[in-house]
Amino acid sequence: MKKYTLLVAIFVLGIGTSIAQRSDTRYDREKLEAARIAFITTRLDLKPEQAEKFWPIYNVYDETRNKNLREMIELGKVRDLNLSEGEAQSRINKKFEIQRKMILDEEMFVKELSSVLTYNQIIQLDGLSREFARHIWQRRREEDKK
Repeated sequence: MKKYTLLVAIFVLGIGTSIAQRSDTRYDREKLEAARIAFITTRLDLKPEQAEKFWPIYNVYDETRNKNLREMIELGKVRDLNLSEGEAQSRINKKFEIQRKMILDEEMFVKELSSVLTYNQIIQLDGLSREFARHIWQRRREEDKK
């Protein structure tokens, strides 16, 4: 198991470094996704059997969550400064509706995950995507300084 974890850690660092070293603003989405998977797998210390069950559940949840977040961002954009009070109220209500749905989705996600991961792993999962993004950003910043 330690060999597996070490291999995944080396993979994460290697891909993270290669992504951060790119001088242009474009990036290889596949390499970035592979690095994210390796990062989360390593941080959660997932066993191969857990990872096999975890990723399909996580990917469906993550896709739905991102769709809802994009929809909320769109609702918050005001292109017309003369938005009626009724339209503004409708947008706010729709935002609350999406937030309630997201809470229910997360509850179902945790319930489904609890058959695959421990509750400690589920707690650790919260924020790992942001931590990965921060990790990549910091590596890129360090490389830009050189």
